[in-house]
Amino acid sequence: MADHPPKGTIAFTTIARCDYGFDVFSVHLAAGAPLTETRHTDGVSINFNGHFVEDGHGDDHVAVAFSSERSGSTRPFLTAPGPYGHPKPLSHFPQSLFHDRPVIRNGVLYFASAHEVPVDAPPRSWTAVYSSRLDEPEAAPRRLTPLGTADFSPAVSASGELVAVATYGSGPWKGDVHELETEVVVFRASDRARRVAVSGGRGGWPAWSGDSTVFFHRAAEDGWWSVFQVDLALDILAPAGPPRRVTPPGLHALTPAAAVGGGHRIAVATRRPGKRFRHVELFDLVTGEFQPVTEMVNPSFHHYNPFLSRSGHRVGYHRFRGESATGVSVIPNLEPVASSMSGLRMLRANGSFPSFSPGHDLVAVNSGDFQTGAGLVILRSDGSRRWTLLEESSVFYTSWSPAERGVLFTSVGPVFQGPLATVQVARVSFNPEALDRVPDGGVIPSEVTVLTRADAGNNAFPSCSPDGKWVALRSGRSGRKNLYIVDAVKGETGGGEIRQLTDGNWVDTMPSWSPDGELIVFSSNRHDPLDPETFGLYVVRPDGTGLRRVPVAGPAGAPRERLNHACFSPDSKWLLFSGNLGGVSGESVGLPNQFQPYGDLFTCRVEDGGGLRRLTCNCYENATPTWVAEQVDVGAGGKKLSGQFEDLLWLKIDI
Repeated sequence: MADHPPKGTIAFTTIARCDYGFDVFSVHLAAGAPLTETRHTDGVSINFNGHFVEDGHGDDHVAVAFSSERSGSTRPFLTAPGPYGHPKPLSHFPQSLFHDRPVIRNGVLYFASAHEVPVDAPPRSWTAVYSSRLDEPEAAPRRLTPLGTADFSPAVSASGELVAVATYGSGPWKGDVHELETEVVVFRASDRARRVAVSGGRGGWPAWSGDSTVFFHRAAEDGWWSVFQVDLALDILAPAGPPRRVTPPGLHALTPAAAVGGGHRIAVATRRPGKRFRHVELFDLVTGEFQPVTEMVNPSFHHYNPFLSRSGHRVGYHRFRGESATGVSVIPNLEPVASSMSGLRMLRANGSFPSFSPGHDLVAVNSGDFQTGAGLVILRSDGSRRWTLLEESSVFYTSWSPAERGVLFTSVGPVFQGPLATVQVARVSFNPEALDRVPDGGVIPSEVTVLTRADAGNNAFPSCSPDGKWVALRSGRSGRKNLYIVDAVKGETGGGEIRQLTDGNWVDTMPSWSPDGELIVFSSNRHDPLDPETFGLYVVRPDGTGLRRVPVAGPAGAPRERLNHACFSPDSKWLLFSGNLGGVSGESVGLPNQFQPYGDLFTCRVEDGGGLRRLTCNCYENATPTWVAEQVDVGAGGKKLSGQFEDLLWLKIDI
C-alpha cells in the first residue's frame, strides 16, 4: 500500500439509509401525568442508541450518551443533562469508522468498536467491546473481548463490576443476517478472561437489572421474538437456573431495557400484528401487562432500542425526528464520510449507482426505490444542485461515457430478475448546457436510445470503454447471465456489432471497464456455479483473453464470499468493491430494514488481490461505488428529509 497508495474521491451508496433522520428522545413516566418528549440530540444528524448517564440529581436531570454519525462515521457523544445542549464528543479513542452502543458507568465508558483488524482470515466481524476511563483521555482503550472473538451490544451492571455482551464467538461469520447466532455471556470487568454463557445457546441485546439479573431477546420456538430473563448466582458467577421467557407470544418484543436500579418493569420495542410501526412499551414482570408509551406520543413513527433511567421513571429511544424538530431537515445530495485513508475522500450519494462525468463536475445517480421504480438524476459534484433526467422510470445501474459529457448508459427494466426477463440497456443523451438554464430540481430534456433487443433477455450493468465506442454489459439472452460487448452508439438495435465476452453455465455480472482500457472487472460465481449467493472478482481483457480470478481472500477465496459492484482506481492499479469480508457490525434486529446489513467497501491491488483495506464500517450496506482522481469538494444542497423507510421486512407479524 505504501508504494502507490490509493488517492482521489470515492462516491458510493448506503442502501436505504439516507431518509433515517434519527434523534434520541425520552419521556418521563410520572403517574397520571401526560407523556411529554424531550429531545436530547441536534435535530440535524443521525443520532441513535442512547443510554442515560446518572448524575445524582434525578430522572429529570440526566445526561445521555449516544451514537452519532455527525462526524462522518459512527462515534460516541455525551449531552448535558436535560433538553438538547452542545454535545461532548468522546473522541479520545483510536481512529475508527465505527464506535457504537456507548455505556458510561462510574466514570468508565464501555463501547463497541471496529478499530482493530481481526487476526484471522475473512469473513469475520471486526466488532469488539472496549472500556476507557473518561479521566484518562490519553490512555488507550482496554479490549474486553478476547482476540479472535466478535462481541456486540455491551451492557454494564449497576455496580459497574459486571459486563454482558452478545458474543459471536471465535468462528468466522456464517452468513446469518437476521437472528445472529450469538450467545449472551457475562464476565467481571476486572476478570475479562472468565466468560460465562447465560442465555442457553441463543440470545442477544443483554440488559442488566441490578447486578444479578440479565434480560435478553431471541426468537422463541413459536417464531415470536421474545424477552427472556436469567438470574445469576454471583458467588460463583453462574446462572442460578435456566432462562425463562417473560414476554408472551402473539407479538414481537425486541431490544429489552431494564432499570439497573431494579424494579418490576422493563421497556421493549414491539411489533404487533395489525400495527405498521415499531413502538416502545413497558412490560410489567409481575402482572404480565403491557403499557404503551411511544404510540401515545407519536403513533405514526417507528421507535427503536429503548433505554431506562436507573429508577425506571424515564425511558429513552431513537426515532425519525419528523419535520418539526429544527425546521426542514435536509438529506445532502452528497455527504462527506470519514475516510480510513488520508489520500481518499469519501462521499455518500443520495441515490444509487453514482457515476462521475468525464470532467468530474457532474454526478449521475439513480434516485428512488428499486422495488417501485427509480429515476435518473444529475447532481453538481459539489452537491449544490440536482436535476431530473428521467422521471419515474424503472432504471438502475447508470454509468457515464468517459468520452462524452452528455451521454450516459443505464439499465431499463425490473431489478433482481432471471436471465430471460426483459431488461434493456439504453443510451441517454442530453445537452449539458441546458443545466444552466433549468432551475434546481427541474427536468432536463433527454433522448433515450435502446441498444439491446427486447427479446434478448436480461441486459444490464452497462460500462463504457474509455474511448466511448463500446459498452460492456451483462446479458441473459442465452438462458444464463454472461458478459457481452456492444457498439456504444448504434447498439445491436441499430445494426452495430455485439459479441460475447464470457460464456458458461454460471453468473457473470456487473462489468466495469478500467480507465486505461486494458481490463474489465466483473463478479462471478463460476468457481462455484451451484451457489447463487457466492461471488468473487474476476478480470478479463476486452478481447476475451487473460481471464483470471483476483484472489482477494486467498486463491480459494473466503467462505460465502460475496464481492460485487467492483470498479477500478483512476490509475487502473486498484480495485474498489463492495463485499461481506467484514461480516456484520451489530445486531440487525435493532435496525430499520437493510437488504444486506453486511456490505462494506474494500480496495485491493488488481495484480494480486493484495493490500486489502477496508474503507467503510457501519451496520448498513455500503455499495455501488465509483472513483475519480480529484479530491472533490462538497458544499450545501439536498432534498427535504422524508423519513420513508421500512421496519425489518423479514420480521413476520402474521405467524
